[in-house]
Amino acid sequence: MAPRSGPAGRWEGPAAKGNGAVTRMRIRIPFLAKNMNEYDIAAPLAAALAAKGYASLTSVQQAVLAPEARGRDLLVSAQTGSGKTVAFGLTMAGDVLDGEALPAADRPLALAIAPTRELALQVARELAWLYAGAAIATCVGGMDYRNERRALERGAQIVVGTPGRLRDHIERGSLDLSGLRAVVLDEADEMLDLGFREDLEFILGAAPAERRTLMFSATVPPAIEALARDFQRDALRIQTQGEARQHGDIEYRAFSVQTRDREHAIFNTLRYYEASRAIIFCKTRANVNHLLARMGNRGFKVVALSGELSQQERSHALQALRDGRARVCIATDVAARGIDLPGLELVIHADLPTNPDTLLHRSGRTGRAGAKGTSVLIVPSSEYKRAQRLMQRAKLVAEWGKAPSAEEVQAQDDQRMLDHPGLNDAPGEDAALAGALLERFGPEQVAAAFLRLWREGRPAPEELSDNAGPAPTAPRERGEFGPSVWFLLSVGHSGRAEARWLLPKICETGGITRDEIGAIRVKTDQTFVQIAAAVAGQFGERAELEPGLTMRRIEGEPVFEPAAPRERKPRQEYLQNEEMQAPRERKPHRGQDRERASHAETPRPEPVERPAPKKRPALLDPQDLAEPVRPSKPAEAEPAEAPRKARWSSEKKQAQKGGAAQAAGFRSHGAPARAERDGDARPRRAAGFKSHKSEGKPFAAKLGFKAGSKPAPKGKPKR
Repeated sequence: MAPRSGPAGRWEGPAAKGNGAVTRMRIRIPFLAKNMNEYDIAAPLAAALAAKGYASLTSVQQAVLAPEARGRDLLVSAQTGSGKTVAFGLTMAGDVLDGEALPAADRPLALAIAPTRELALQVARELAWLYAGAAIATCVGGMDYRNERRALERGAQIVVGTPGRLRDHIERGSLDLSGLRAVVLDEADEMLDLGFREDLEFILGAAPAERRTLMFSATVPPAIEALARDFQRDALRIQTQGEARQHGDIEYRAFSVQTRDREHAIFNTLRYYEASRAIIFCKTRANVNHLLARMGNRGFKVVALSGELSQQERSHALQALRDGRARVCIATDVAARGIDLPGLELVIHADLPTNPDTLLHRSGRTGRAGAKGTSVLIVPSSEYKRAQRLMQRAKLVAEWGKAPSAEEVQAQDDQRMLDHPGLNDAPGEDAALAGALLERFGPEQVAAAFLRLWREGRPAPEELSDNAGPAPTAPRERGEFGPSVWFLLSVGHSGRAEARWLLPKICETGGITRDEIGAIRVKTDQTFVQIAAAVAGQFGERAELEPGLTMRRIEGEPVFEPAAPRERKPRQEYLQNEEMQAPRERKPHRGQDRERASHAETPRPEPVERPAPKKRPALLDPQDLAEPVRPSKPAEAEPAEAPRKARWSSEKKQAQKGGAAQAAGFRSHGAPARAERDGDARPRRAAGFKSHKSEGKPFAAKLGFKAGSKPAPKGKPKR
C-alpha cells in the first residue's frame, strides 16, 4: 500500500495488519494551531475544554484526533508538558462514551496507569474536569487500601493508579477488568526503568483482549517498542514535531565550577535568576537530604521530594510549592517524574544525569505549553568531558560559562530593585507618611533602610574560586604537549600512588582539564607531573591537593635515568664430573629389589659404602628382614620382576599374639627378649628399663603395698 496523507499531517509507511505491527506517523503541525471546532470532539469534552480556557489544541492532541488514529492502538511520543494527559483523555472518549455520556457501569471502562503516586493523582485531577461528573477512583501506594476498595465497590467508571497497587487489587478480587474498553500507559518508559514490566504484563493480561491500548511517553526506547509489539495490535506510532525540536522553549546553560564550589554555585544560581519556582535534581536521597539541610540553614524556602517520604509528606511539599510557601524543590529523578508545577522557571542539575533521556525529562519540567524556562547544569572540572558528550547525545546546545559570582548576584539584585514597579507608582494614600519619613530621617537614611529591608529576606551570595572553568579545546595529538612546567608531589609508589588516582585531584586543585596535564612519573617516594605552561600559574609555587599531599614547582625538567638492567646469573653447572653426570639411583620401596638392570649405554658407577642408619626394626619376622639374593643378570637382559613380600602365615600370627615375635626394643613385662631367643646381636634396652616382673617381684610389692590394698591419697597420712 502506498503511503497516504491525512488532514492532520503525513502518514509515513504502509498500514501493517496483524498483531504487533506499528505504523509511523509524523505530525507537521505547529505547537498551538487550528481551532477546536475543526475536530470531532464530544460535546461534554468540548464544553469542559472551553470552560478551562482552551482556544486551540496542541500538536499531540491534534495527532490523536486524526482520522488515521481513530479506534487504533497508539504509541505516542511528545515532549513533556505538551498536553499528553488531555490527549489520551480525548482519544479514549470514543471508547468509553455511549453517545455523549458515560454509561453507568459496575466495572471500570477505562484504566490509566502511571509510574508514581504524584503523576497518578495529577492524571486523576485532569480527567476529573475533562469528564465532569464521572466516577473516578485512584489506586496508588501509600494511601488507605480500604478506602480504595470501597470506591471500587461503589462503581468506578475510570480507574487511575500505579502498577503495584493495581496488581494488589486485581489479585484480591477488588478490581475487575473484564469490562475494560481502553487502557492508557502514561510515561511508559519510566515504568520500565522502575522495573514494573512484570506488573504491567500481569495487568494487561487480566484485561480483555479486544481492549484498546494507548502508550504515551516523552521518549520511546527499544524496550517500549518491544512492549508495544507484545500488547498492542496494529499500533500507530505518532511522533510530534515538539519532540523533534527538543525543547525549543528552554535555554540551556552549563556552569564550570570547582568541586568544592559546587554547592555555592547552586546557591548563587538560585539567587541570580530569582525564579518564582525552581527544582534541583540530585542522584540519591542522601544528596537530597544534605542539600536540603544546607539550603535551609541559609534561608532558602525549600522542600524535598524523595522516595523515603510518606504520601502525606509528599502532598504537603507539592502544595507548599503551589501556594508559594516554598520556592525551591530538591528531588530525585524518580520522585519528580511526571509532576506538574505551574510556573516552574528554573531547573538545576546538581548531579549530571546518567543519559540523554533523563536530561530531557528533567529539563521538561520547565518550558511547558509554550512558556520559557532555563535549564542549568552544574559541571565540576572532572566531569567536563562527560557533560559535553551528554549534550551531544541529547542533540542540545548549551552556553558554557562560569557560575554567577557574588558580585554578579549583587548587581542583579540591585537591578531588580531599581526595576521594581513599586518605585515607579505614585505615592497615593501613602504620600503623607512618606513625607513624614523624609522630614524626620532624611532621604539618605530612608534609602539606606529601604536597601536593608530589601536584602534582609534574601540569602547572601557565596564567594567562588577565581579559577576559570575549562574552555573547550581541540583534541591534541598524542605525544605533542608543548611548553610545560614540572611539579613534584610528595607521594610515590611507597604511598600506593597511581596516575589515575592523582589525575582528578590535580584537575580539581588547579581547575584544569586532563588535556593540560602531560606526563605523570611515579617514583618510589615522589611523583613528577608535567603541567602546561599556560595554566601552571594556577598552582603557584606550592599547592596542597589534600591534607598531607603537597605539590611543589621545580625548575627545569627532571632527568629520568633508565633503570639499570639486572644482571642475570649464569646457569650453575650442577654436573661437575662423570660420577655426578650419572643418573641417580632411585630407592626402591620396602620389600622390592634395590637393584635393577640399567638400559643406559654408560656403565653405572660403583656405589659408595656408607654406614646404614640405625632404624627401629619393623614388626616383621626376622626371616623377612634378610637381604634378598641378587641374581646376576647381563646388562642387556630385561629386569626380573621384584619378588613380593611374603604374607604372614597363621602360625606366625599366633606366635605374634603370644608375644614371641616382639621387636628387640619393645621388651614387654614377662616376655623373653627377642635377642636372647634368636641369638641376635641387636642393641638391648638400658638397664634402667628392666621389667619388675622379670625380677620376680610384683610392682606393688616394690612400692611397699600389700596385695589387695590401695595407696592412700596424697596429702592424707596413712593411719
